[in-house]
Amino acid sequence: MKITIDRAALLKPLGHVQSVVERRNTIPILSNVLLRAGDGRLSLTATDMDMSIIESVGCAIDQPGETTVAAQMIHEIVRKLPDGAEVELDTAGDSDRMTIRAGRSVFTLPTLPVEDFPAVSRDDLSVAFTLSATDAKMLIDRTRFAISTEETRYYLNGIYLHAGQSADVQVLRAVATDGHRLARVEMPLPVGAESMPSVIAPRKAVVELRKLIDEIDGDIDVSLSETKLCFTFADSVLTTKLIDGTFPDYERVIPTENDKILHVDCKTFSAAVDRVAIISTEKSRAIKMTIGNGALVLLANSPEAGSAREELEVDYNATPLEIGFNSRYLLDIAAQIDGGEAVFTLADAAAPTIIRDSADDSALYVLMPMRV
Repeated sequence: MKITIDRAALLKPLGHVQSVVERRNTIPILSNVLLRAGDGRLSLTATDMDMSIIESVGCAIDQPGETTVAAQMIHEIVRKLPDGAEVELDTAGDSDRMTIRAGRSVFTLPTLPVEDFPAVSRDDLSVAFTLSATDAKMLIDRTRFAISTEETRYYLNGIYLHAGQSADVQVLRAVATDGHRLARVEMPLPVGAESMPSVIAPRKAVVELRKLIDEIDGDIDVSLSETKLCFTFADSVLTTKLIDGTFPDYERVIPTENDKILHVDCKTFSAAVDRVAIISTEKSRAIKMTIGNGALVLLANSPEAGSAREELEVDYNATPLEIGFNSRYLLDIAAQIDGGEAVFTLADAAAPTIIRDSADDSALYVLMPMRV
């Protein structure tokens, strides 16, 4: 194999594939990226056995061929080459080594046999539909902050995607929860998704997918089965195994009896919470909200740091209420609200609270209170 390619054109796909590779591998071939040159394009493939990514990029091919080299190493080399450099990758005459040339720089890397690289299959993906990049971003950004990091409840370590019903309209829903807060966002069900199985996309795949979406406009082809999920872009294909578990019945934790409505300017509220939280203890991050008579008072106390108090004007006409929340969770939710106003639907100090964006009812957030 012998190819020539612009540094910037090579760096972008290398950045994507190397982040899929696990840094500590007991199986050497899984640390490598598979490079295939043919038909005027270079294809790069990486996998951790649960997720795989294939990217392709145009290049000048002197000699087609394929090899595998350490993903982190080649990425680091190409990243540190000067802008505008022409990079030559060459395995000619030596099947155990690949030479990288750029200007006066020459690197020689060991290779591993292509036959050892795991086959990446995308068979049996029976359901297929199309998502716009904007919709995919929205589904991910408004839910991923609530994904659990607790490995014992592995079925919460991802985003739950399923077809649902909302006011007689079929919708595609994305849900994430860690037991303390829940995020649910929905959009009209794409054509072709009517028969989709309910699936849990793992956190790592969600993170990698979000990086890819940032760099494209247009549509994403989504295909899935009960065990795999695949996203196809113009020059990239991301395939992931799904979390094999049952997502809890999240509808049961969304309260329906809450009757106290609080309207507050989201930016003002977020900034005030951020300030008051400076005083809250590092471990609990707790702040108390005292609501009544058109005012919201935010309070934080810490034996070591002292106390903080800030009052905001709000729209609230129900009976007065005191309730405590984790300030970081409040800020995470406030960051998802694009409209000017956040709407809190409360019941009492021990019941879950619903938070919505007044300008957009596609997203709903549920937050468990805490003792303060």
